[in-house]
Amino acid sequence: MKRGKKYTEAAKKIDRTMQYEVDDAVKLVKETSIAKFDETVEAHIRLGVDGRHADQQIRGAVVLPHGTGKTVRVLVFAKGDKVDEALAAGADYAGGEELIPKIQNDGWFEFDVVVATPDMMGVVGRLGRVLGPKGLMPNPKAGTVTMDVTKAVQDIKAGKIEYRLDKANIVHVPVGKASFTEEQLKENLETLISAITKAKPAAAKGQYYRSFTLATTMGPGIKLNMSKYA
Repeated sequence: MKRGKKYTEAAKKIDRTMQYEVDDAVKLVKETSIAKFDETVEAHIRLGVDGRHADQQIRGAVVLPHGTGKTVRVLVFAKGDKVDEALAAGADYAGGEELIPKIQNDGWFEFDVVVATPDMMGVVGRLGRVLGPKGLMPNPKAGTVTMDVTKAVQDIKAGKIEYRLDKANIVHVPVGKASFTEEQLKENLETLISAITKAKPAAAKGQYYRSFTLATTMGPGIKLNMSKYA
């Protein structure tokens, strides 16, 4: 794959044979941000688990202390007072059954996260085929199926991210923006690592962190030394 001049220059700053400590990796990821826009800093974590087995599934959510730097639009499915409560908490949209045809028939997806009260999951379940493939289906493990819509909305707006395994047993999550300070990125990264380490299933055998790569949207990958977290 042919890379641009800026990418090639940035890649020269990284020793591909090395695994960096968090402090050094954060410094490098900022130095190798090459785009004209404020790039997202992403973590790509390959774990020593097999997500095909229920007892080795990894899914959860964590509030990053400095957020992701992205404005997240929240849709809440609720009834009665809970609709007003969700809007008061900062939800961008809130409602009930009337939203189903808008999403199903009109292809309306002006939202990034969906929260639902448990009594609305029967209704939301009808959207499984459209929300599921986009990773938007509310889930109790991620804290997006709850009666406490105020906390759910406020956490998401404050920088809560969801992590889950993909089919290759890799977790892909944003940990901030290239414009963040090194300290902000480091704190976000350590909060994420702590959450993923705690989520290690009892059934997981051998090395847990197979690889941990940090990169900006357009920049080269930087490998982290995860030996102390294993």
